Amino acid sequence: MAQEIVDEDLYEQAQALLEPGEIELNGIVVHTELTSDDEAKLHKTTVEIGDAIAEYAAPEEDTYIYSGNDDPEFGLNQHQGLTLDDDAFVWECQQLIREGTFRIVFYYEASADQQAIVEAVSETGHTVESVES
Repeated sequence: MAQEIVDEDLYEQAQALLEPGEIELNGIVVHTELTSDDEAKLHKTTVEIGDAIAEYAAPEEDTYIYSGNDDPEFGLNQHQGLTLDDDAFVWECQQLIREGTFRIVFYYEASADQQAIVEAVSETGHTVESVES
């Protein structure tokens, strides 16, 4: 079943992030109703979704979120899920405001179970678009 694309421009930008690099990536765009007044809820949502992705992208690993506040090359609304053992990449996200509400773009290694991630994140109650390379 084909999915309905809510924001074609954002979808295309997310797809461009997956273009060939060192590793093959897939991703999701999560459409929230959260505004800039909902930072605590945005943080909680990001953590919950990151945890759901980690279950399928690094099921045997303990992970943490790096927000990069001490790195000038890391954006304020950009976060990474990394493994505790060796700081290996699990996922990365960017929190973007579109039409007054946040869209969270996550990407992770394409070897993760994309369908399971989309289903798990959909259970958070947000609209989720699958983006595959």
